[in-house]
Amino acid sequence: MKLRRVVVTGLGAVSPIGNDVPTMWENAKAGVSGAGPITHFDASLFKTHFACEVKGFDATSFMEKRELRKVDTHTHYGIAAAIEAIEDCGINLETENLERFGVIFGEGVGGIRAFEEEYGPFAVNSSNGPRFTPFLITKMITDMTCGMLSIKYGLKGPNYVTTSACASSSNAIIDAFDQIRLGRADVMLAGGAEAAICHVGVGGFNSMHALSTRNDEPETASRPFSKSRDGFVIGEGGACLVLEEYEHAVARGAKIYAEVAGTGLSADAYHMTAPLPNGDGAAKVMQYAMEEAGLNPEDIDYINTHGTSTYAGDIAETTAIKSVFGEHAYKLNISSTKSMTGHLLGGAGALEAVLTVLAIRDDIVPPTINHVEGDEDEKIDYNLNFTFNKAQKRVINAAISNTFGFGGHNTSIAFKKIQ
Repeated sequence: MKLRRVVVTGLGAVSPIGNDVPTMWENAKAGVSGAGPITHFDASLFKTHFACEVKGFDATSFMEKRELRKVDTHTHYGIAAAIEAIEDCGINLETENLERFGVIFGEGVGGIRAFEEEYGPFAVNSSNGPRFTPFLITKMITDMTCGMLSIKYGLKGPNYVTTSACASSSNAIIDAFDQIRLGRADVMLAGGAEAAICHVGVGGFNSMHALSTRNDEPETASRPFSKSRDGFVIGEGGACLVLEEYEHAVARGAKIYAEVAGTGLSADAYHMTAPLPNGDGAAKVMQYAMEEAGLNPEDIDYINTHGTSTYAGDIAETTAIKSVFGEHAYKLNISSTKSMTGHLLGGAGALEAVLTVLAIRDDIVPPTINHVEGDEDEKIDYNLNFTFNKAQKRVINAAISNTFGFGGHNTSIAFKKIQ
């Protein structure tokens, strides 16, 4: 069968550097850090006292109060991002075949805050018996963003959640892409959301020694590719892309941001939390994405890296880039937007896909902030262009967004300018 083309026609985001796409993009280009002291709970007893929190978000602008209490904060973020994406794409739901309009979101841990808020008091004092909200389950389960969006808009197409740790929402985008190009749907909402800045989330990652503990200077704590990096900065938020079959988008006169050109999936089959040191799994997904897209290494202008600011991860990814792109690796731009947004866990892939699409639209590479001269790791090749500290203007005809997850899950998505 002939595979159909898939394009991006709408974008939405709630992030630590902006609660809508225009604000987030302006701050990303300016190199603004979203990190600061944790306000969601008292983190003074934890090793890490800071995070990249969403700020000034008013969920009542998107949902009725009686609906808000039925779902967790990560669902609030996801729904807000999806509403923006639908409005941005300008689609008329009254004339659409909603049986061919679906939703796939990626969630890593889902309602971890809701679980903590409900179970915590019971664990401390259970003498009066359990007194849980009747909405505990709907707050906890990871598929509720998809379900709520289908109910809100009457979307009856493919509808489910993907979970693959930090690769979750990239998997959601890849699955949505496949649903459209295989002819099972015409339009899909694809995205992800996470809200894990809580006692359990921070404490759990602290115990793994995964988080930065740079409490005296949180704004500079996320330092991808710098020698002084000491772990990632946990973030929260949500992002959504409207994916649409190309002819369907053209027929309704939609603006098209970019084309989803190809995707790659692999497993490291190596370790629960560490990547393959030689970056082989990461290399394979970039190769697969380019092959599927019909692109050569020299066609890629920009890579939005996974770039978490962890020692092993940053080395493995740069090793993979050099092995895949050879001499062209020194001609393309690389950056980690996690240096600004922090790591949204299951929502990271969707947020970074939005930023990658915007980079293609505007021919601007967002920076990797927080690098200072002399902070070079001998295991990283600094002849590569990491776009340190300042955005760079260049023509971006094609770009790759990488996302990797605990368990050895690797994903890569290639986007290109529409032709």
